[in-house]
Amino acid sequence: MSIPAMEPVGQPISLRAHVEKALSSAIISGELAPGTMLTVPTLAAQFDVSATPVREAMLDLEGRGFVESARNKGFRVTEMSEDALRELAEVRLLLEPPAMERLAGSFPLEQLAAFEELAERITAGAEAGDLRAYLEADMQFHLDLTRLLGNTLLVDTVAELRSRTRLLGLASMLESKKLGDSAAEHAELLGYLATGDAQAARDLMRRHIAHTTGWWSGNPESEQGA
Repeated sequence: MSIPAMEPVGQPISLRAHVEKALSSAIISGELAPGTMLTVPTLAAQFDVSATPVREAMLDLEGRGFVESARNKGFRVTEMSEDALRELAEVRLLLEPPAMERLAGSFPLEQLAAFEELAERITAGAEAGDLRAYLEADMQFHLDLTRLLGNTLLVDTVAELRSRTRLLGLASMLESKKLGDSAAEHAELLGYLATGDAQAARDLMRRHIAHTTGWWSGNPESEQGA
């Protein structure tokens, strides 16, 4: 399975961070399936970097539970149980829909254009089949919205929950229109926030999170209702 190419390295971002971002996106989306074996030398050659940043990135991913060390073999991509995925979704449902409901009463319209640009990046990633671009823009979109509420602990908690979620059905969704449908929900959410429709913003966020145990996990029949 191929891994998304690493972007040119800028001064503020380390090689280690670039490698980890690329690998985590591939694991989250299912491009690197559970059970896949990864070795430091092979990855270093693929990313055209030395072994050190790759080894550091793999240790970071091991700490997140994305991979496990396989003695004398390298690292194996771990599985996430349906129960663990469901529990993550349940906690997110307790936090994110109420947050968007609250934000609808105070959304700064002067920032709407910036969020619309992020929503367009998410859609562009879906249309291009670039799951890494899709996931990175999606994470930034939701965390930036949450930051508007001024609660750093909430932002950190949502970021942690999102970073641990596996979306193994994303890769297969490239063959359908579901990824585009999901991308379109970001613009829809912005519409509710901009018009102050708190209930609609809450309901949409519940539906959006439900995809983590439905479409995005490869189990469309398991979509949780709002």
